[in-house]
Amino acid sequence: MSESSEKTPIRGPFPGIGRTRANPKSRSSLGALVTDVPKLLTKLVRDEVEQGKRELISTGTKYGIAVGLFAAAAFFALTLWAVLVTAAVLGLNTVFAPWLSALIVAGAFLLLVIVLGLAGYLALKRAGKLAPERTIASVKQDVNAVKGLGQYE
Repeated sequence: MSESSEKTPIRGPFPGIGRTRANPKSRSSLGALVTDVPKLLTKLVRDEVEQGKRELISTGTKYGIAVGLFAAAAFFALTLWAVLVTAAVLGLNTVFAPWLSALIVAGAFLLLVIVLGLAGYLALKRAGKLAPERTIASVKQDVNAVKGLGQYE
Protein backbone atom coordinates (compact mmCIF):
# COMPACT_ATOMS: atom_id res chain seq x y z
CA MET A 1 0.00 0.00 0.00
CA SER A 2 1.43 3.40 -0.93
CA GLU A 3 2.02 6.21 1.57
CA SER A 4 -0.66 8.45 0.01
CA SER A 5 -3.37 5.77 0.22
CA GLU A 6 -2.54 5.12 3.90
CA LYS A 7 -3.37 8.74 4.74
CA THR A 8 -6.75 8.80 3.02
CA PRO A 9 -9.62 8.69 5.51
CA ILE A 10 -11.36 5.35 5.79
CA ARG A 11 -15.11 5.37 6.43
CA GLY A 12 -15.92 2.06 8.02
CA PRO A 13 -16.37 0.35 11.33
CA PHE A 14 -12.63 -0.07 12.09
CA PRO A 15 -10.49 2.71 10.55
CA GLY A 16 -7.45 1.88 12.70
CA ILE A 17 -6.74 5.25 14.31
CA GLY A 18 -3.10 5.65 15.27
CA ARG A 19 -1.94 2.62 13.28
CA THR A 20 -1.23 2.08 9.61
CA ARG A 21 -2.53 -1.31 8.57
CA ALA A 22 -3.32 -2.65 5.16
CA ASN A 23 -6.27 -4.70 6.37
CA PRO A 24 -8.65 -3.43 9.08
CA LYS A 25 -9.54 -7.04 9.94
CA SER A 26 -5.96 -8.06 10.73
CA ARG A 27 -5.61 -9.41 14.21
CA SER A 28 -4.72 -7.02 17.02
CA SER A 29 -4.42 -7.61 20.70
CA LEU A 30 -7.48 -7.07 22.86
CA GLY A 31 -5.67 -4.29 24.71
CA ALA A 32 -4.98 -2.41 21.46
CA LEU A 33 -8.59 -2.75 20.40
CA VAL A 34 -9.90 -1.56 23.76
CA THR A 35 -7.57 1.47 23.76
CA ASP A 36 -8.82 2.44 20.29
CA VAL A 37 -12.50 2.46 21.29
CA PRO A 38 -12.57 5.94 22.94
CA LYS A 39 -10.68 7.48 20.00
CA LEU A 40 -12.99 5.82 17.50
CA LEU A 41 -16.15 6.88 19.32
CA THR A 42 -14.90 10.46 19.72
CA LYS A 43 -14.03 10.69 16.03
CA LEU A 44 -17.36 9.13 15.07
CA VAL A 45 -19.34 11.61 17.20
CA ARG A 46 -17.36 14.56 15.81
CA ASP A 47 -17.87 13.42 12.23
CA GLU A 48 -21.60 12.92 12.75
CA VAL A 49 -21.98 16.36 14.37
CA GLU A 50 -20.09 18.01 11.50
CA GLN A 51 -22.20 16.22 8.91
CA GLY A 52 -25.36 17.28 10.75
CA LYS A 53 -24.18 20.90 10.84
CA ARG A 54 -23.43 20.94 7.11
CA GLU A 55 -26.79 19.40 6.29
CA LEU A 56 -28.74 21.80 8.51
CA ILE A 57 -26.92 24.83 7.08
CA SER A 58 -27.69 23.71 3.54
CA THR A 59 -31.37 23.08 4.26
CA GLY A 60 -31.67 26.24 6.37
CA THR A 61 -30.33 28.33 3.51
CA LYS A 62 -32.97 26.94 1.16
CA TYR A 63 -35.72 27.66 3.70
CA GLY A 64 -34.35 31.18 4.21
CA ILE A 65 -34.59 31.91 0.50
CA ALA A 66 -38.15 30.59 0.40
CA VAL A 67 -39.15 32.74 3.39
CA GLY A 68 -37.56 35.79 1.76
CA LEU A 69 -39.54 35.24 -1.43
CA PHE A 70 -42.76 34.89 0.59
CA ALA A 71 -41.92 38.12 2.46
CA ALA A 72 -41.42 39.95 -0.86
CA ALA A 73 -44.74 38.57 -2.12
CA ALA A 74 -46.46 39.76 1.08
CA PHE A 75 -44.96 43.25 0.69
CA PHE A 76 -46.24 43.55 -2.87
CA ALA A 77 -49.62 42.11 -1.84
CA LEU A 78 -49.94 44.94 0.71
CA THR A 79 -48.93 47.44 -1.96
CA LEU A 80 -51.51 45.89 -4.28
CA TRP A 81 -54.18 46.43 -1.65
CA ALA A 82 -53.23 50.11 -1.30
CA VAL A 83 -53.37 50.58 -5.07
CA LEU A 84 -56.73 48.83 -5.31
CA VAL A 85 -58.15 51.03 -2.58
CA THR A 86 -56.83 54.10 -4.39
CA ALA A 87 -58.33 52.83 -7.65
CA ALA A 88 -61.70 52.32 -5.99
CA VAL A 89 -61.68 55.84 -4.56
CA LEU A 90 -60.60 57.40 -7.84
CA GLY A 91 -63.14 55.27 -9.73
CA LEU A 92 -65.95 56.70 -7.67
CA ASN A 93 -64.76 60.29 -8.21
CA THR A 94 -64.33 60.25 -11.94
CA VAL A 95 -65.69 58.33 -14.82
CA PHE A 96 -62.62 56.95 -16.61
CA ALA A 97 -58.93 57.99 -16.72
CA PRO A 98 -57.52 58.19 -13.15
CA TRP A 99 -58.85 54.88 -11.89
CA LEU A 100 -57.95 53.08 -15.11
CA SER A 101 -54.30 53.99 -14.65
CA ALA A 102 -54.47 52.87 -11.00
CA LEU A 103 -55.92 49.51 -12.10
CA ILE A 104 -53.09 49.04 -14.59
CA VAL A 105 -50.57 49.58 -11.76
CA ALA A 106 -52.53 47.18 -9.56
CA GLY A 107 -52.46 44.58 -12.35
CA ALA A 108 -48.67 44.87 -12.57
CA PHE A 109 -48.38 44.38 -8.80
CA LEU A 110 -50.74 41.40 -8.98
CA LEU A 111 -48.48 39.75 -11.56
CA LEU A 112 -45.47 40.42 -9.32
CA VAL A 113 -47.25 38.87 -6.32
CA ILE A 114 -48.16 35.77 -8.32
CA VAL A 115 -44.63 35.29 -9.69
CA LEU A 116 -42.93 35.80 -6.30
CA GLY A 117 -45.46 33.59 -4.51
CA LEU A 118 -44.96 30.75 -6.99
CA ALA A 119 -41.18 31.14 -6.80
CA GLY A 120 -41.34 30.96 -2.99
CA TYR A 121 -43.60 27.92 -3.13
CA LEU A 122 -41.29 26.09 -5.54
CA ALA A 123 -38.20 27.00 -3.48
CA LEU A 124 -39.92 25.64 -0.38
CA LYS A 125 -40.80 22.37 -2.15
CA ARG A 126 -37.20 22.01 -3.41
CA ALA A 127 -35.77 22.59 0.06
CA GLY A 128 -37.15 19.26 1.24
CA LYS A 129 -37.50 18.25 4.85
CA LEU A 130 -35.76 20.25 7.56
CA ALA A 131 -34.47 17.15 9.38
CA PRO A 132 -30.88 16.09 8.52
CA GLU A 133 -31.89 12.78 6.92
CA ARG A 134 -28.41 11.65 5.80
CA THR A 135 -27.01 12.24 9.27
CA ILE A 136 -29.87 10.33 10.90
CA ALA A 137 -29.34 7.41 8.52
CA SER A 138 -25.60 7.47 9.20
CA VAL A 139 -26.13 7.50 12.97
CA LYS A 140 -28.54 4.55 12.66
CA GLN A 141 -25.90 2.71 10.65
CA ASP A 142 -23.29 3.49 13.31
CA VAL A 143 -25.58 2.26 16.10
CA ASN A 144 -26.21 -0.94 14.16
CA ALA A 145 -22.45 -1.37 13.67
CA VAL A 146 -21.90 -1.03 17.42
CA LYS A 147 -24.67 -3.59 18.00
CA GLY A 148 -23.03 -5.90 15.45
CA LEU A 149 -25.91 -5.69 12.97
CA GLY A 150 -25.56 -5.15 9.24
CA GLN A 151 -22.89 -6.17 6.77
CA TYR A 152 -19.41 -4.61 6.78
CA GLU A 153 -16.19 -5.45 5.04
